Amino acid sequence: MRGVVFRGNRELEVLDFPDPTPGPGEVIIEIKASGLCGSDLKFYRDPPDAALKALGFKDFASRGLEEAPAIIAGHEPCGVVAAIGPNVDQRAWQVGDRVMVFHYKGCGFCDLCRTGWTQMCVHGATIYGATAHGGHGTYMAVPAETLVRLPDEITFSAGAAIACGTGTAFGALKRADVTGRDTVAVFGLGPIGQSAIQFASAMGAEVIAVDIAADRLARASELGAHHVIDFSDTDVVAAIREITGGRGATVSIESSGAPAARVAGTRCLGPWGRIALVGLGGNIDLDVSPDIVIKQISIIGSYTFSNVGMGECARFVAQHGIDVDALFTDRWGVEDAAAAYVEFDKQVRGKAVIEF
Repeated sequence: MRGVVFRGNRELEVLDFPDPTPGPGEVIIEIKASGLCGSDLKFYRDPPDAALKALGFKDFASRGLEEAPAIIAGHEPCGVVAAIGPNVDQRAWQVGDRVMVFHYKGCGFCDLCRTGWTQMCVHGATIYGATAHGGHGTYMAVPAETLVRLPDEITFSAGAAIACGTGTAFGALKRADVTGRDTVAVFGLGPIGQSAIQFASAMGAEVIAVDIAADRLARASELGAHHVIDFSDTDVVAAIREITGGRGATVSIESSGAPAARVAGTRCLGPWGRIALVGLGGNIDLDVSPDIVIKQISIIGSYTFSNVGMGECARFVAQHGIDVDALFTDRWGVEDAAAAYVEFDKQVRGKAVIEF
């Protein structure tokens, strides 16, 4: 089989690996689609030693290594069950089932794991595509409990998006308790922000899309945004207050991680507003009394989703006919991975996916 390995400093290789065989409790997935995610860029861009430390190693020598371990990248896997190992209940999974992979594995016994929040395991989580082989390969071996069923109405590429970015947007909207009564301001229109537009619109909310890129603002309207605001040349807080008749938005979804967007996303809210912070990195500098306390603002941290929430997201997409494939601007083969990441690294287009 072939798999993509990040070498750091914007270098990667497509290498040969042995085809995996399932161990006890494991299944083999034949990958059909594996999404590219913004968080992959840390491993793609950083020096090899930084990537190695992120994988849990102090340095090469301490593990008897001369170079970083060859771990297959990609944490948005989607495909079909190709083989089933011992101790997997075949009433749950059979060869040929269409599945997404919840890309974390924990201890399985702590309360967080048992409620589906494996990424928050008290003993630490394995992250597929970072600390164990991921989806940028022909096949992938995973524990059966990481599988989430892919509805027949959803394509494999859409399932790959739901496996991280699109599912993260859905999770943030659920955390913020969005309904048709809300006016939702979405800051940062990468794939997560674009998915948030689709979902918030389907939930009946009025949607305001905010970014600095003209092409992403144009796509926002196509995806269901009712208003678009160019952050680079507009007083965003004033513009949102004008759109809302002076009331302010009721919900903000901040997916860029940019400090200025986080501040504006908080200050554009009316009384009792809620902001979900989704983007990683960056800080926030607010005047606590007028910006938060007096307005009784709720600040919500939203970190991906549970495996149960991932299934709920897929069913919502199927039931509401949401065109997740409309997010994709680039589709690549595995042998074109180097070119795919050069383009994805520019972060100016929509969602990208490697298809097998």
